[in-house]
Amino acid sequence: MAGPAFRAAAVRVRVPASSANLGPGFDALGLALGLYDDVVVRVADSGLNIDIAGEGADTLPRDESHLLVRSMRTAFDLLGGQPRGLEVVCANRIPHGRGLGSSSAAICAGIVAARAVTIGGEAKLDDTALLELATEIEGHPDNVAACLLGGFTLAWMEGGSAKAIRMDPADSIVPVVFVPSKPVLTETARGLLPRTVPHVDAAVNAGRAGLLVEAMTRRPEFLLPATEDRLHQEYRSPAMPESVALVNRLRADGIPAVISGAGPTVLALVDNDAADKVAQLAGEGWAANRLALDAAGASVLPLGAQGGQSVSS
Repeated sequence: MAGPAFRAAAVRVRVPASSANLGPGFDALGLALGLYDDVVVRVADSGLNIDIAGEGADTLPRDESHLLVRSMRTAFDLLGGQPRGLEVVCANRIPHGRGLGSSSAAICAGIVAARAVTIGGEAKLDDTALLELATEIEGHPDNVAACLLGGFTLAWMEGGSAKAIRMDPADSIVPVVFVPSKPVLTETARGLLPRTVPHVDAAVNAGRAGLLVEAMTRRPEFLLPATEDRLHQEYRSPAMPESVALVNRLRADGIPAVISGAGPTVLALVDNDAADKVAQLAGEGWAANRLALDAAGASVLPLGAQGGQSVSS
């Protein structure tokens, strides 16, 4: 059987940062943020050449072990076969190891790019299959769902398959991220979680997660109570005490703030009038930035498209 045919022209893929959990929605809720990684991929005659600019330029591998390349290879297998060679150019703006979905962005960029350079790729690997593949590689669907679909997402596993729905967040919500200088490994943060939690805490989180869907989409005035969490943030405090302290300080001032994903970034969900003032509250040691909400998710763009916002350090 003949292998797949590939496009001669390069393709450009843009993927957004994402914040998972949003407080009570542990491993389920996600939000796509207007901070982007871009990748340009071209099928070559032979070999693998990777160029990286921005985040991770000094630390990421430039061989088959790169997560984006591994994700592409997995997708190419499902699409019918590997190309002879690849040229990959990455422009990274999403901070690594900060709870902003950098690994999910790399995975989604890789599988979307593989599909885009394969002629007939969308027929062989539809959007449902993309979500399942990204979840298989990442291990959980919350960040990859937001990265692929954009907007505000609810993801879950059903019969061994990843499922997700996308909702439009309220237009008035402005995300403000407080990014510390040092990363925290997701494995470290997850390792601090207990095997069991008190029933009353689980009940509170269930109610708050339900309220959060309403607050994020229609009633943002309820974001402060809706973002209360009792399942994971305080347990992770030993790995990121400054982050948990900042969350508690912001919440005491009436600002809906949470740990972004596994941390240590802190995410505040405010309105436009408060965003600039809130961004000044963290103090030294934090890179504070107001971001837009991303509505598009992972996208194939013209090669001349301009780059996205960066987070200063």
